[in-house]
Amino acid sequence: MTTVAAYAAPAAKAPLERTAIERRPVGEFDVLIDIKYAGICHSDIHQAREGWGEAIFPMVPGHEIAGVVAEVGPGVTRYAVGDRVGVGCFVDSCRECEYCRKGEEQYCAKGAVNTYNDLDGNGEPTYGGYSRAVVVDENYVLRIPDALPLDAAAPLLCAGITTYSPLKRWQAGPGKSVAVVGMGGLGHMGVKIAHALGAEVTVLSQSLRKEEDGLRLGAGHYYATADPATFEKLAGSFDLILSTVSAPLNLDAYLSLLKPDGALVNVGAPEEPVSINLFSVIGGRKTLAGSMIGGIAETQEMLDFCAEHGFGAEIELIRADEINTAYERVLASDVRYRFVIDASSI
Repeated sequence: MTTVAAYAAPAAKAPLERTAIERRPVGEFDVLIDIKYAGICHSDIHQAREGWGEAIFPMVPGHEIAGVVAEVGPGVTRYAVGDRVGVGCFVDSCRECEYCRKGEEQYCAKGAVNTYNDLDGNGEPTYGGYSRAVVVDENYVLRIPDALPLDAAAPLLCAGITTYSPLKRWQAGPGKSVAVVGMGGLGHMGVKIAHALGAEVTVLSQSLRKEEDGLRLGAGHYYATADPATFEKLAGSFDLILSTVSAPLNLDAYLSLLKPDGALVNVGAPEEPVSINLFSVIGGRKTLAGSMIGGIAETQEMLDFCAEHGFGAEIELIRADEINTAYERVLASDVRYRFVIDASSI
């Protein structure tokens, strides 16, 4: 076992504090990663505060990990010491079910092993990226292209793939009108990716406060949802709406913005249940759907796509001792657009 420094929540809703954790020895097919950067995702806050149900403590959050290979096991063929790599939201799966076999490990029938707040195959808790190093099976490690700075690449391992996957599945591209709900850590990546795919992009945000950023990142239009006139003006306008917010929405109002056969896809997960009038779906043959990250192959495709188009996430780099302040700022929507921890400060 290797002891490494980390930041952990000792209990639900408790401030994160510096500690030490044990990483398993490097096995035959394992990669030891020297973590350089770790993004802060809103889901880290949900889980550290048990907003999504009972959790495992102490918890080391972080599933947006970027670093450099420091050691490989004797059976590793995909990576070598010095390679630039990343780890996303899961670190293992059954590898046998129909979903794993077709590269959709995130939907593993037996349950993928989450990067943190989960138990591995030996029944040991998993610890995430708010740490100096991590050991991961090579099959669940991603290669970060040289064109992407490691700090701006870290959030792509969650925010990037969470938006890329549904945009590709629902065929955002030339001739398609796409609305992105929310202009935050997920939403700003949705805007960038939808624009790069060739879609006409509209941002739907509570206010016009971030309009300049939205237009700079690729949106052609920007509307405030706090203005009731927005829903009247945009009724029946979109082929696809990607909701990235974690607050409960009036789904009926957003479904009214779709064209017939349009889809409202949710990637944000509110802590509270939401309601819907089914006539909002039936009228117009509309689809209400959800999407959860992506498989390893699709995540690599996303990284290569972002590198090809010359963008990563918009980030604010912080020291580890600023994590608790960063959490409060995320909850206050006071970040543009993803906090990234400099792991050298842990």
